[in-house]
Amino acid sequence: MSSKNFKSSVVTGIVWSAVQLAINRGLSFIIKMVLAKLLFPEQFGLVGMAAVFASFVQVFNDIGIGAALVQRKDKDLREEHFQTAFWTGVIWSTSIYLLIVIVVSPLAAIFYKEPMLRQIIPALSLGVLASPVNLVHQAQLTRAMSFKKLAFISNVSTAFSGVLSLTLAYLGAGVWSLVFNSVATIVIAMPLFFRATGWTPKLMWDKKAFKDVFGFGVYTTGTNLFNNLISNIDYLLIGKLLSAAALGTYTLAFVLTDTFRNQLMAMMGKVMYPVYGKKQDDPKALKRYYLKVVKYNSIFVYPAMIFFITLGTPFVQNYFGQKWIGAIEPLKILAVSVMIHMLTNSHASLIRGLGKPKLEMKIQFFKAVFLYVPLISLGIHFYGIVGAAYAYVLNKIFEVFIAQYFLKKLVNVTFGELLFHMRTPLIASVVAFIVSTSLYSLHLHYILCGVALFISYCAVVWLFMKDELKTQLSDLKFLKKKNLAVQ
Repeated sequence: MSSKNFKSSVVTGIVWSAVQLAINRGLSFIIKMVLAKLLFPEQFGLVGMAAVFASFVQVFNDIGIGAALVQRKDKDLREEHFQTAFWTGVIWSTSIYLLIVIVVSPLAAIFYKEPMLRQIIPALSLGVLASPVNLVHQAQLTRAMSFKKLAFISNVSTAFSGVLSLTLAYLGAGVWSLVFNSVATIVIAMPLFFRATGWTPKLMWDKKAFKDVFGFGVYTTGTNLFNNLISNIDYLLIGKLLSAAALGTYTLAFVLTDTFRNQLMAMMGKVMYPVYGKKQDDPKALKRYYLKVVKYNSIFVYPAMIFFITLGTPFVQNYFGQKWIGAIEPLKILAVSVMIHMLTNSHASLIRGLGKPKLEMKIQFFKAVFLYVPLISLGIHFYGIVGAAYAYVLNKIFEVFIAQYFLKKLVNVTFGELLFHMRTPLIASVVAFIVSTSLYSLHLHYILCGVALFISYCAVVWLFMKDELKTQLSDLKFLKKKNLAVQ
C-alpha cells in the first residue's frame, strides 16, 4: 500500500470511527440517562455486581485470538488462521458460558448475598455465545480498515438494543431492561457481520495456525485479565463492602466520565492498532502518530470533563434528581482522573502494535497488583465511593510516569514533547474552567454556562490549531472527492 493510500485509510478510518463513536456513544449515553431517570441506584448496582463477576470469566472468551488476527502481517496470514480461530472460539466460548451458569452465578449470589444474581448473570452473559461468531468477521474488517462497515454494524445494533431496553423499562421490567440492553447489542450484530464480510465458516482446523495465533493471544488475554481487574476492583469492593445502591450511584459517575473516555480510546485504538502494526518497523512514524492520537483524543475528552468538574452539581440535581445526589462528588473527582489519564492514552495499543504483548501484560500486572488493588481497597475502606474516586486519581498519576518510561524506551517520546503536544487542550481547558465557573458564580443557568464553556474551549483550540485543522479539513475533502471518483 502506498503512503498516500495508507494515509487515506487512516484518515477514513478515524472519520468513520468518529461517526460510530458519536452515534453509538450518543445513543448509549441517552439510553443510560433515560434509564437512570426511570430506574433506581440499587437496580444499576445489581447489574454492576453481575457484570463484575461475569467479566472475570468473559475476559478469557476470545483468548486473544482476535487481536492476533489483526496484528499479523498479510504474508503470514492464511485462511486456516481464520477458520481455526472461529472453531476454537465457538468451543471455548460454550465452555466459558457453562462455567458462568454453573459456577459463577451461584458464587456471586453468595458473595454479595443477592439471590437474584443467579438469574441475572446467565442472562447478562448470553453474549458470550455470540461473540466468537463475530470475532473473525470483526478482525477481517479491522485488518481491511473497513471502519465504515464496523460503524454501521455497531450503530444499528446499539439503536435496536436501546429501543428494546427502553421499552422494557417503560413496561416495568426494572433491572431486566439493563440486562437485555447489553445482550441484544452482540446478538443483533451477528447477521450484520456475516453480511458485511461474506466470510463463512468451514470445517477446518489447523494445529500450526492455532499455535500462531494462540502464542500471541495468550499474552493479550493476560493483559485483558489485568485490565479487567483494574477496571472492576472498585465495583467488586463497593458492592461487597457497601451496598447495591452505593454501587449504582458510583456506576453513574463512572459511566459519565471514565466510560466515556474508555469508549473514545477504544475507537481510536481500533483504528490505530492495525496502523501501529503496519508501521512497527518505522519508529519515527510511530512517534508522530502516537503524539497526534494523544492530542486529538484529549481535545475531544477534556471539555466534557471540565463540564462535570464545574457544572456537575446542577447537572445531576436538575436532570437525575435527588436520588442520584451521591454521585456528584465522585463524578467531579473521576473527571479529574480522566484528564490525567489522557496524558498516556493509546500507549497500550502502541505497545501491542509493536508486537510486544508480553511487555503490555507485565505493565498491566504491575499496575493491577501494586497500584489499583491496594489503593482502591484502602480508599473504599476509609472513605467509601469518594475514596474509590480519589484512589483513581492517584493511580492515574502513577500510570503517567510508568507509561512515559516505556514510551521513551520504545519510540523516544520524552515528557517534554508530550506536554508540548498537549499544550492546546490543556490551555483550552484552563480557559473553559475560568469562563464557566465565573459565569456560574454570577447565577447564570448551568446550561448557558455549559454553552459558554464549549465555545471558549473551541475558540482556544481554533486559535492554536487553525492551520492544522484547516489542513485536516482539506485532506478530508480531498479524500471524499477521491472516494466519490472511485465509486
